[in-house]
Amino acid sequence: MSRSTDQQTDPAAATASLAAEAALLEGRLSLLREAIDSVDARIDAVSETLRRLQRPATGPTDGTTPEEREGGTGPDRPERGRA
Repeated sequence: MSRSTDQQTDPAAATASLAAEAALLEGRLSLLREAIDSVDARIDAVSETLRRLQRPATGPTDGTTPEEREGGTGPDRPERGRA
């Protein structure tokens, strides 16, 4: 069996085509790496913000809210004005 002429491939043309495709893929890979780096930086920033928000505020940690502490009520203080 012999191949028909439209099924035969020129090795030089195939090599050039594959090289061009490889260059395109390398460009896309570079863009994806940059996007991943950007997402990583955003994740780090959000994580740091969450860590800062989760840290306890300075002051008593007796379970009272700032409003309860300012108003003088809380689990260990009686409410004012009641007998």
